[in-house]
Amino acid sequence: MFKEKTNNSLNTAEKFDFASMAQDYMEFARKYHEQFLIKGQKSDLDNAVDNYIDAIKFNPNIAEAYYRLASLLWQKGEINLSSAIEQCKSAINISPSNPNAHIYAAYFLEMAKNYDEAEKELKQAIKLNPLKSARSRLSLAAMYIEKMQNSNLNAKDISQSLYYMLSGGLSVALDYPSVKMLYKNISKNLALIFYDAAGKVLEKTKNYAMAVKTYDKAASITGHNEVYYRKIGDLNIKEDEINTARDAYFKALETNPYNKDLLLKVATLTQIYFEEEVNTAIDCYSKLLEVEDNNAEIYYELGHLYLKKEDIINSINAFKLALEKDNENPFYHNALAYSLVKAEQYEEASEHYKYAIAKNPDNEWTSIVCQALASLYHNVFDDIDGALELLKNSIILDKNNDEAFLELGNIYSETEDIDSAIKAYCEAIKLNPKNACAYNKCAMALWQKDYIEEAIISYHKALELEPDYYSAYNNLGVIYLDGIRNLKEAKKLFETAIALKNDYVMAHFNLGRVLQQMGENIKAAKAYQKALELNEIEAELDAEEIREKLYSLFEV
Repeated sequence: MFKEKTNNSLNTAEKFDFASMAQDYMEFARKYHEQFLIKGQKSDLDNAVDNYIDAIKFNPNIAEAYYRLASLLWQKGEINLSSAIEQCKSAINISPSNPNAHIYAAYFLEMAKNYDEAEKELKQAIKLNPLKSARSRLSLAAMYIEKMQNSNLNAKDISQSLYYMLSGGLSVALDYPSVKMLYKNISKNLALIFYDAAGKVLEKTKNYAMAVKTYDKAASITGHNEVYYRKIGDLNIKEDEINTARDAYFKALETNPYNKDLLLKVATLTQIYFEEEVNTAIDCYSKLLEVEDNNAEIYYELGHLYLKKEDIINSINAFKLALEKDNENPFYHNALAYSLVKAEQYEEASEHYKYAIAKNPDNEWTSIVCQALASLYHNVFDDIDGALELLKNSIILDKNNDEAFLELGNIYSETEDIDSAIKAYCEAIKLNPKNACAYNKCAMALWQKDYIEEAIISYHKALELEPDYYSAYNNLGVIYLDGIRNLKEAKKLFETAIALKNDYVMAHFNLGRVLQQMGENIKAAKAYQKALELNEIEAELDAEEIREKLYSLFEV
């Protein structure tokens, strides 16, 4: 924002002298920038940014405005490293002979770990102004030291570092601003080497607690929070201190909010250990997209996170964006199909399921997708033959898929092919003897074939595996009521089902039936009335059937 002049103080010629106005904005931008560096006040930072932007508006060819603006916007966290580098490259394109533009570009390239490009830019800055190249030389020396920290020691890098450190030191007299930088960068990097060495020794001796203290001290002394808090987080993961690890990663991100590895670490930890904090994981992946928007996996993860929030529209959009980047990926097609089913867009969902099945990246996985599509054919399209075919394919792909046999049994039972249903349920039980649902379903089919004793055994097995299986209690109660006329046991079973699920319409209705046969008509009437009330919400039974039973209590 241009605060020092007003339009009233400018004559008509000056108003349209854009170059002159741009220089005025630059002067005030530099002033606010310098005040910010001295005092650290946010108001100075904001004013500097505003004036640099205004300078560019009036004269887009001021190289200095671009690289200085990039450094301030980066400090404010409003741009990522890629954008900062682009801004500096714009400055270089405008003024290729400006050494500072190359120095700023190198600074951001080094932060992005792109050492080769950073080295080229610094060497170009030296070439452009050899006499006043202390900053470039010392920056190169510091960069070689950092490079050595992140990789194995290299004789060439060591010699290069020493050369640029000495030559930079000798040229300081000709480049006064380098004096501060000499002390700051070299002393800091020597401190970094010391703390890194100490930390690595402590890590190798598995003294993780002391290593964490060392890195914490290193962060406070050197200001390299991003590096050291990340190390602290990694050590805490080894010690299974998940909360502390995530806090450390968050501190590291305060320095560089767009560090890809850190964002991925936080997102992954959140998804695994803090499932309720869906928005935190979404924020991490959203920032990752600002750094690399062509990453299909990020959109894929976002899609699942939106599904957790039951934000179906955003989940569909995320999966579609993933497919735009990688249309051949069957997992993305399957995920999108699932979201589309949630949105009741069944036709489109079936097409994506079919594509995923055709790709068949893995037999077991594809078997499950076949099962999902079979459910769609069965429950939505009412295509029984299509559903059966898909389930048979599912079993061919994975003979151990007990859930496919269970679903096959359900369809056979629904079409009154009870013998086939029993065979399918038995196969499911054989594959997974702990599948309580398969025992429950098998018992129902056995009861339909009048295999009463076998049905009772199957229900008891289901309840042994799952003691809170309320529908199994109700179904077993029906056998005791209608099959072997054990009214007392039937009553107990219906009451247990109701205790487990108070709004269970069928259990209240069956309790009314057994009470009626026991001659307890008042209690039976209450049970039927409760079933009638609940049925208005649940609609499990034909309401007329309940009324008939209720009215029959009062017939002479």
